[in-house]
Amino acid sequence: MRLIVSPLPQVEQLLVEHQPSHLVTLASPGAEAAFDAEHRLDLRFNDIAAPREGLVAPSMEHVEALLAFAEGWTGARPLLIHCWAGVSRSTAAAYVIACARTAPGCEAAWAARLRDAAPTATPNPLIIALADRLLDRGDAMVRAVEAIGRGAETDWGDPFELNLTSEGARRR
Repeated sequence: MRLIVSPLPQVEQLLVEHQPSHLVTLASPGAEAAFDAEHRLDLRFNDIAAPREGLVAPSMEHVEALLAFAEGWTGARPLLIHCWAGVSRSTAAAYVIACARTAPGCEAAWAARLRDAAPTATPNPLIIALADRLLDRGDAMVRAVEAIGRGAETDWGDPFELNLTSEGARRR
């Protein structure tokens, strides 16, 4: 049961290399990001932490759609998640899916594993807050992500994997 997180430029290569059964695209409205996958979720919103005029903020509906899509993933083949840079929206989505698949109380451990796998990860705080509410985690997800802090500065994150069935998380 592997989540693969990537910036846009590596998606084509990772699709060929890993043959994921599920693909999540998290892109800004109007952005070019069209890939084929057996099961695909395409969510369009801007990478912002609070609503701003003229932009589309992540919403409860977006996070509900992500969670519902992830529930349909058996884990037999990887689930690939990408956004523009592979730093904020996609890392938030991977963290949300990992938390949703485990019992409450694992939030800090998943945040630490995310940081180990992706030193540049800066999960979108609005996505995290919405998921925390939906999963009824009492702000544990929010606190865990705040505790790991902002990731290292970068223009593009490196692809990485989170293994949901073991203690392993690794950079690609």
